[in-house]
Amino acid sequence: MAMMAKFYELSIAERLQQLGEAGLDADDLFALSNEGGLEAEQADHMIENVVGTYALPLGIARNFVVNGRAVLVPMVIEEPSVVAAASFMAKLAGKGGGFTAETDPPEMIGQMQVLDVPDPEAARQRLLAARGELLAEAAEIDPVLLKLGGGARDLQVRLLPNAPNGALLVMHLVYDVRDAMGANAVNTAVEHLAPRVETITGGRVLLRILSNLADRRLVRVHCTVPLQVLAFGDFAPETVRDGILDAWAFAVADPYRAATHNKGIMNGVDAVVLATGNDWRAVEAGAHAYAARSGRYTSLTTWRKDEEGNLTGFLEMPMAVGIVGGATRVHPGAQAALKLMGVNAASELAGIIGAVGLAQNLAALRALATEGIQRGHMSLHARQVAIASGAAGGEVERLAAQLVEEKTVRIDRAEEILRTWRG
Repeated sequence: MAMMAKFYELSIAERLQQLGEAGLDADDLFALSNEGGLEAEQADHMIENVVGTYALPLGIARNFVVNGRAVLVPMVIEEPSVVAAASFMAKLAGKGGGFTAETDPPEMIGQMQVLDVPDPEAARQRLLAARGELLAEAAEIDPVLLKLGGGARDLQVRLLPNAPNGALLVMHLVYDVRDAMGANAVNTAVEHLAPRVETITGGRVLLRILSNLADRRLVRVHCTVPLQVLAFGDFAPETVRDGILDAWAFAVADPYRAATHNKGIMNGVDAVVLATGNDWRAVEAGAHAYAARSGRYTSLTTWRKDEEGNLTGFLEMPMAVGIVGGATRVHPGAQAALKLMGVNAASELAGIIGAVGLAQNLAALRALATEGIQRGHMSLHARQVAIASGAAGGEVERLAAQLVEEKTVRIDRAEEILRTWRG
């Protein structure tokens, strides 16, 4: 990745040129540099009442090595410091071999809510007895998916006796969706099976829909950061490491802190999910539900000190993303993003996304435990304040630098400085 040295110092045109050298063609570069290359006419076929498109900044995170492969990671996010922080933490993790990632099979859960069942327990037993028959029927719903090795995997039945409107019978269809996110395939399958489930149970199927708590489709990412690379400024490596461990322990113990801690993870996760045309709302919902699976909301990551004193990190969370179907196939920017990362399977994409989430968590914990979150963040935020105050051209960087030096990153102060400069 030597070609990417001092990438941040290059102009946008020079950065795009280097991406071209990394394997992207002119159409890919156009898609990444021009509002994702999405034309209003294309957008009009994606959602309703379209009047145009809406752009967000797209940056490239560097230094990531995931399962031994160097990868450039596109991130779509409006918050300053996230891309830079993830890149720098990936560089530190690279000193320990980078990130290792593994994923579960791409199994999603489709739920069927069965109401008005005369005898819920007897109905549950009948559904279980018909398990083979129902799975065989589900296997025929999507012959293309079946040909690719996906399809129905299991059938589970749950009783929820304490539901507000009376006992509920819930059937789960476990469905392998291969390289898709899977919502359409799963929803089609459960809707198809609903009449048969009603016949078996004697009840009425109401909701038939995928669950975004994709706890059968987890990604697990691990990294080791050598102790010596943690030192910076006046901070000894042991001080940085122990501060990170103490900050993580706070998130484990307190849901108020855990919410912000996990939000930092999702800064990295969502940015890559969005860049690849995947459903970031679904990933968010699954992540936070999984963080509360014990009955108390807690951290999605685990940080430890190994026998040599190095810092080790581990992230486990649901990761329902795809590389086929939906906006991923329609949006030119999403296609270019996938091409840039060189991913050939949804599991590979999930591993990269998890690595970015773990890196972003490390960046936040390191900053919080040492110099504070605002120092690095505000230097970048100052540019936005400068632009919002009316600065243009060379004024932007000059004004941002003065705001940071004064430690007064406020729009009223920025406007005051501009008035002084302009007489």
